[in-house]
Amino acid sequence: MILQSDKPKEECAIFGIYNSKEAANFTYLGLYSMQHRGQESSGIVSTDGSHLYRYANMGLVANIFTQPKIKELIGDAAIGHNRYSTTGASFLRNAQPIRVESHLGPVALAHNGNLVNSWDIRNKLERDGSIFQTTIDSEVIVHLMAKSHKSDLLEALCESLAQVRGAYSLLVLTPRYLIAVRDPNGFRPLVMGKRSDGAIVFASETCAFDITETEYVRDVEPGEMVVIDHTGMRSLYPFPKAKPSLCIFEYIYFARPDSYIFEESVYKVRKSLGRQLARVMPVEADVIIPVPDSANIAALGYSEESGIPYQSGLVRSHYIGRTFIEPDQKIRDFGAKIKYNVVKEVVNGKRVVIIDDSVMRGTTSRKIIKMIRNAGAKEIHFRVSAPPTVAPCYYGIDIPTHKELIASTHTIEEIQKYLRVDSLAYLTLDTMHKAVEGHKGGGFCDACFTSNYPVEFQDHAGNQKSLFSEYATEE
Repeated sequence: MILQSDKPKEECAIFGIYNSKEAANFTYLGLYSMQHRGQESSGIVSTDGSHLYRYANMGLVANIFTQPKIKELIGDAAIGHNRYSTTGASFLRNAQPIRVESHLGPVALAHNGNLVNSWDIRNKLERDGSIFQTTIDSEVIVHLMAKSHKSDLLEALCESLAQVRGAYSLLVLTPRYLIAVRDPNGFRPLVMGKRSDGAIVFASETCAFDITETEYVRDVEPGEMVVIDHTGMRSLYPFPKAKPSLCIFEYIYFARPDSYIFEESVYKVRKSLGRQLARVMPVEADVIIPVPDSANIAALGYSEESGIPYQSGLVRSHYIGRTFIEPDQKIRDFGAKIKYNVVKEVVNGKRVVIIDDSVMRGTTSRKIIKMIRNAGAKEIHFRVSAPPTVAPCYYGIDIPTHKELIASTHTIEEIQKYLRVDSLAYLTLDTMHKAVEGHKGGGFCDACFTSNYPVEFQDHAGNQKSLFSEYATEE
């Protein structure tokens, strides 16, 4: 049995380090700390200045990288990747980082995000004779580089990225360079730090800096390319400037609460979301419980603002995998029960407020509510610390289709009836944005709540999917 989560799937994590004798070991630790961003496969590529050494496999970081494998990844520079597939199936050949040979020499690439025009580019490349080894969108970048007439790798990379659209935080490794690039809209996070030994480090989240004893320096800016080689570090801005479209779902759900992304504390924003929810959607109740673990901080903010006590009324198992042997005699709501259990002492005879950060299909939420009701809750009020999710994401988050999203096809009243709760309320779009008011990084992408996509794109059939192009400068 494979449990289907009612949450959006994680994207990917990337980590890179330059000028460290323990490059592969630190990359392993960085990927381990960002396991929450992808659990399907993991890989590391290192370089000793002459060759690239790669190892990748399916599964979790700790199970893939034994000490003998890490010792084979020699060199003082490395990049790594944890994958959850948003484009391309879950197979070993799709594990990143990608490593290729071309007239530019050996190149490895790790990508977090999703390219919205990759299908069209891939079709054109294949018609011109390119043979793809994977089904992931990231591979079109290296094919475009290989076809470039530029002899300089940096020029070829810039030419390649000028042809793609969408979300990309990239790390590119060659025997000479470590290159970090963020798309002009800045959809996905990418931070830069420095270790006391002088090593330069890049990661999707700062939690990877804590485990590797790296001091945060700054974010890689939207549209920036940071190039490091033996001569030092320099920044390039080779792309047309665009309106920032930082993924607000990173704050709501994806990033670890102990991380800083987009120049702000995830913990601080998540608690602010909970406070805003309590202000605009109050309810009289006896206890507040979160759906663990991603809603814990929002629930704490709701509790502090409302004065209603916070309790751990749901206990989540942290030791389950993706696949289970289902009992011969079917257990009703097996999937939810193996992941969560109710603390009856907390909810019995109480008016309960359940805080969650998002609702996709609603199936798991309904099962959790039923478990709490059966444990003796007198009333159940459901509060969501984000607006209703009404549209898929095309920039690197695996949010279900319109048809599968319950808020896309049902009213709030219909969802309340389906969930069987005494009341249901979501955070409004305006109050969500209040939680990040004064943010130094600029605007946010909220397309999953509004269907207003910042970058125009087409589906596989060539149908235009959005007219909400927000590029400040036309190419």
